[in-house]
Amino acid sequence: MRDLVLGVDLGTSGVGVVAQDATGRVVARADHPLDLETPRPGWTQQDPDAWRTAAEGALAEVAGAVGGDRVAAIALAGQMHGMVARDAGGRALHPALLWNDQRTAEEVDEITRLVGRERLVARTGNPAITGFQLPKVLWLRRHEPRAFAAAAHIMLPKDDLGLHLTGEAVAEPCDASGSGAYHLADGVWDTEILGALDLDPGLWPRLVASDAVVGGLRSEVAGRTGIPVDTSVIAGAGDNAAAATGLALGRAHPEVGSVSLGTSGVLQVPLDAPTPDPAGRVHLFAHADGAYLLLGVTLAAAGSLRWYRDTFTPGRSYADLVSEAAGAPVGSNGVTFKPYLAGERTPHLRADLRGSFHGLSLATTHADVVRAVLEGVACSLRDALDVMTPLTRPERLLATGGGATSDAWLTILADTLGLPLGRPVDEDGAALDVGAAEGAAWLGWRALGGAPAPAPRVDAWFEPVHQHGDATMSLIDRYRAVALG
Repeated sequence: MRDLVLGVDLGTSGVGVVAQDATGRVVARADHPLDLETPRPGWTQQDPDAWRTAAEGALAEVAGAVGGDRVAAIALAGQMHGMVARDAGGRALHPALLWNDQRTAEEVDEITRLVGRERLVARTGNPAITGFQLPKVLWLRRHEPRAFAAAAHIMLPKDDLGLHLTGEAVAEPCDASGSGAYHLADGVWDTEILGALDLDPGLWPRLVASDAVVGGLRSEVAGRTGIPVDTSVIAGAGDNAAAATGLALGRAHPEVGSVSLGTSGVLQVPLDAPTPDPAGRVHLFAHADGAYLLLGVTLAAAGSLRWYRDTFTPGRSYADLVSEAAGAPVGSNGVTFKPYLAGERTPHLRADLRGSFHGLSLATTHADVVRAVLEGVACSLRDALDVMTPLTRPERLLATGGGATSDAWLTILADTLGLPLGRPVDEDGAALDVGAAEGAAWLGWRALGGAPAPAPRVDAWFEPVHQHGDATMSLIDRYRAVALG
């Protein structure tokens, strides 16, 4: 009986696969690591053929655990914005340039000059930035002209994996809208922008819906994974949209957004129409249900706390640090932390920004410093929310990621955002880990005619504390006064 869908998440550090039943219960999972290449400062790339090997290994491991004959479909999700160039025979022409690669500043300037920033934002929902795919294509043309001339396909990462699994080159709206070459309102590759850059639109694959069946599993892959040949492979979604699908964010619950406290912090809010921030300070991407997602990113959320622990208090647990921070007052006795340890995305879009502590004194305690780290991350997410507010404002947020296991951090975040935060839990009452693989699996079930993901159960709501209001606003004002100093 084919009663399971396999959700695949092609991440930066590895490929994860889950086997999920029609109720959303995960019955098996596997993760196979990937190596990251950094040949020069600011360059991040991977071997796209290694993605294929890791994915096959994870698929085979899960299929071996549950029985390959139970697999009804395979659905894809993964890291966004990357660029894979392949020739007509399927050979990779260059290592894949990843979402966090910073080598394309010159190409970003070229795109902005030839197309215009306002025009880019109006058509694609976003300005040109180094992380997106389109500048990477121009980089390949400028620096590797022979490879560019041989290219038959320009693929996004998870779509490149789909090409391997099925032999079909396709893309879907969620990932395509993070390329810099997709017209949001019309739902097509933007031939006007590509024409202005003298790029052939035929390099990009045909577009299908996120829940479309791309094709059947090729016999060679079936033989290596133990999954039946011709098993349906579903287009899926970029990782953020897939995770939003797993949380039931979108048209069905437009009043609910999400905030993820992982290594980076991601604030997602559904939007019914493709209406970007005119200044392009937050991202606007297509969603898998036909709606759109406003997305704000702070690059070092839980990553800031990890940096602090590893640098200054190695060996202490996160729970211990956060518990200590909870004993400091709102505002950390005047200490402010800027979490720009890796530059910043929203709302500044500046890779050159750097983190710092402000307001340290002889009276500063360790609890003040740790609380300042948590408050600084919360303030950076408040900056994103305030940019989104003229377009839409959620009534409440679902909190996920490692940082969401902390009551103290969620209380700080609720105060700073001025919104109730709910922590989703699974059927056993544990914090719900809704990642891209789980969201992809829900898209697989939708493709097979199943029900959409249900709204998750919330074990606790964290409301803004009224008595903290004045102190919180003082904190936000102080943070903004030093943010770009």
